[in-house]
Amino acid sequence: MTDKTPTNTDWQVYLLRCADNTLYCGITNNLPRRLRQHNGEMNGGAKYTQGRRPCQLAYCEHHPDKSQALKREQQIKHYTRPQKESLCSKLVP
Repeated sequence: MTDKTPTNTDWQVYLLRCADNTLYCGITNNLPRRLRQHNGEMNGGAKYTQGRRPCQLAYCEHHPDKSQALKREQQIKHYTRPQKESLCSKLVP
């Protein structure tokens, strides 16, 4: 296995800032590919981001498995806008 091969042991929860200043939360095990999908460079982006391009990475955190990433995604999706903005003010690892 090469370093660039995605594995199910490295999942990211991310927030994107869309062109209309809304925030989109998702998970992936290949963040560069997912960002390209959201920005229309590849097939597979979310319908939400299709009309709100370009999207930029605003926040990202790593989790050891998909289950933990999904739980954290749901937690963040229930955050208020100020809580999400607070996350975005932290450095993106």
